[in-house]
Amino acid sequence: QVQLVESGGGSVQAGGSLRLSCAASGDTSNRYYMGWFRQAPGNERELVARITAWSTIITNYADSVKGRFTISRDSAANTVYLQMNNLKPEDTALYRCAATLRGSGLQYVRTYDYWGQGTRVTVSS
Repeated sequence: QVQLVESGGGSVQAGGSLRLSCAASGDTSNRYYMGWFRQAPGNERELVARITAWSTIITNYADSVKGRFTISRDSAANTVYLQMNNLKPEDTALYRCAATLRGSGLQYVRTYDYWGQGTRVTVSS
């Protein structure tokens, strides 16, 4: 099993940047597929970005964050990052990272078996 702890959230003005971190412990092998999700009050949890396992790095992003957010992983540090630039008020949400060993269905919340508690991001206009 893997344990996930997020950090890096906070309050910023529109146009600002934040970098979220997701530190993994326990089973920290790079065989986990990782994702960043967010959930705003009254909304469903949505996938923001995901990154493949192992050394072949393939990333995918929600249309709403393409060109602004970048997901990356540092296997040596057992950490996955989400760099968020040009933040907008609609990016305000609780951000959670998640992990799975499954190699398909990665666009779905239900595919991920391990979740962190989340870090809150608030963007003001």
